[in-house]
Amino acid sequence: MYTIVTGAAGFIGANIVKALNERGVTRIIAVDNLSKADKFRNLVDCEIADYLDKEDFIQRLQHGHFDGDIEAIFHEGACSDTMETDGRYMMENNYRYSTILLDWCLEQEVQFLYASSAATYGGSSVFKEERQYEAPLNVYGYSKFLFDQIVRQRLPDASSQVVGFRYFNVYGPRENHKGRMASVAWHHFHQFRNEGRVKLFESSHGYPNGGQQRDFVYVGDVAKVNLHFLDHPDQSGIFNLGTGRAQSFNDVAVATVNGCRALEGEAPLSLEEILGRGLLEYVPFPDALKGKYQAFTQADLTRLRAAGYEAPFASVEEGVSQYVQWLGQP
Repeated sequence: MYTIVTGAAGFIGANIVKALNERGVTRIIAVDNLSKADKFRNLVDCEIADYLDKEDFIQRLQHGHFDGDIEAIFHEGACSDTMETDGRYMMENNYRYSTILLDWCLEQEVQFLYASSAATYGGSSVFKEERQYEAPLNVYGYSKFLFDQIVRQRLPDASSQVVGFRYFNVYGPRENHKGRMASVAWHHFHQFRNEGRVKLFESSHGYPNGGQQRDFVYVGDVAKVNLHFLDHPDQSGIFNLGTGRAQSFNDVAVATVNGCRALEGEAPLSLEEILGRGLLEYVPFPDALKGKYQAFTQADLTRLRAAGYEAPFASVEEGVSQYVQWLGQP
């Protein structure tokens, strides 16, 4: 039996592959689109049984090549660019592809664990997994939102596990290929290394400079939650996957600067000291993001905890420190 990971060369997918390897699972079929080839580096230290292009995989799946031979599918593959304006591409890639996989898994009674997104909430100030709080601000969020609605329709009659995870702001190892869509911590690390300072957007949402608050979740914790549900196939539903804490972008900046200083054997600084030394700069908020930007997110973890996941989540200070150590490796 095989485990399928779509988006396996991507950020979260590659971390799931690595987490599976760490528990001895290597019969993994990695599915991705390597038209942007740099992503292959995320799998260099991973063990897999095979690699398939995403279109080749879906065709083989529909022709019955995998019937009876798959234990679980982790569906992490998607276009996650919140600035993408090609709605046809977004819906075909994120929504239609996902529905094909869902229907196959239900027919074959295969565990299906997939990536949803906190982008489904849009500008809401309430982050509960309920329809009345969902109002995506961009077509990426809509593609995830619409698939969640299909899952809700299928769940009452599902005879196998279907689990969607609404990822909040994920950061951590194996996101180098994401470029401008990489996490704030990734950008801050490289800014500090290249320019000796980090940059944050000035706020246009009523928060002080750099004070917009989001739920930043370390990718190692994301992988742990995915594997927990793999081990509990009786649990289905759509669950928030964040820390349950909103922290400011200033917190990320401070943690990154101090992480970089620690690599050089230097003492940590407070926000005030960082500002005083010119190590943090505020830049104008870009017009292209206005009206499409979540200024505040904070996962309600009530359902996740009720489903039996009890482990703590790393704070920004803890997670960014680990991440900077990883990024700083020669």
